[in-house]
Amino acid sequence: MPIRRVFGLSIAAALSVSSFAPPVAGGEFNQVLDVGDSAPEWKDLPTTDGKLSSLEKLAESKLVVLAFTCNSCPYAVDAEDRLIKLTQDYADQSVAVVAVNVNQVEEDLMPAMKRKAAEKSFPFTYAFDETQQIARDYGAKYTPQFFLIDQDRKIAYMGSLDDSPDGREVKDTYLEDAIKALLDDKEVAVKETVPVGCRIRMERLRRSRRSR
Repeated sequence: MPIRRVFGLSIAAALSVSSFAPPVAGGEFNQVLDVGDSAPEWKDLPTTDGKLSSLEKLAESKLVVLAFTCNSCPYAVDAEDRLIKLTQDYADQSVAVVAVNVNQVEEDLMPAMKRKAAEKSFPFTYAFDETQQIARDYGAKYTPQFFLIDQDRKIAYMGSLDDSPDGREVKDTYLEDAIKALLDDKEVAVKETVPVGCRIRMERLRRSRRSR
């Protein structure tokens, strides 16, 4: 079986770049979710515009793009303009875009998020989850990392935005191709790709001691 190539690298090399451990469950590159799984709910995440983001509030949107991102990762920064354009291109086609940051370093906290959103005039929702639970629920490990949720609120695509981490030589627009396919009631051709970016800075969950 030929080795599939991603971003000009073999899968083995790409996985090495991302320091990705072989999945024990879920999809090919996601240890938690597989394509076709129900999208985990998120609720009342504070956003840079002072509102609260919940999946249930997007019921009128046919498709939902969930993007894990942050301020501090150069890969995430490189994807910002492309995500802005994608949001604008599909704003009138019932496609909602929600970006979520879960990192807890100072440059990624809400004050910095608000400055970033204002500077870049983000047309999409930019939310923060201090508990990091949404990243655990989606098996998100990197920024940026993308999930496309279909009309039935199932995972239709997950992985990278496209085949160019820095956006300079984009040839395959994986996320947009998946969006187009669903809007045209067609099968998504590429349903999962390797997410390439910075590791999400997950905090260790403390175990509660049993009372004696």
